[in-house]
Amino acid sequence: MSKSAERLNRLFDKLEKRVPPVVAGWLNWMRRPEARMVRIPFGILLVLGGIFSFLPVLGLWMLPLGLLLLAIDLIFLQAPVNTAIVRGGRKWTTWQRGRRDKRNRQDQP
Repeated sequence: MSKSAERLNRLFDKLEKRVPPVVAGWLNWMRRPEARMVRIPFGILLVLGGIFSFLPVLGLWMLPLGLLLLAIDLIFLQAPVNTAIVRGGRKWTTWQRGRRDKRNRQDQP
């Protein structure tokens, strides 16, 4: 297993711990090799839904999930998706800390 594939598995494991048990079970099933014929079309649909996130029913959350699912089978996507997810997670954490610190400074007299 390549370094990118191992990192992708770690990202999926981390995601499965953060979502409700029903969603975690579904993600676990989607990662299995026998789910490939479902995973690829579903990943493509999620990416398309993420691209059209300006529509009321769809959301931007669909794009990274779709790319994660596609990266399981498409090796050339693994490294860029891993990098994007890790960097995005760091930026998200930094943004949340900044908001929290700003809120704490405003609460102090």
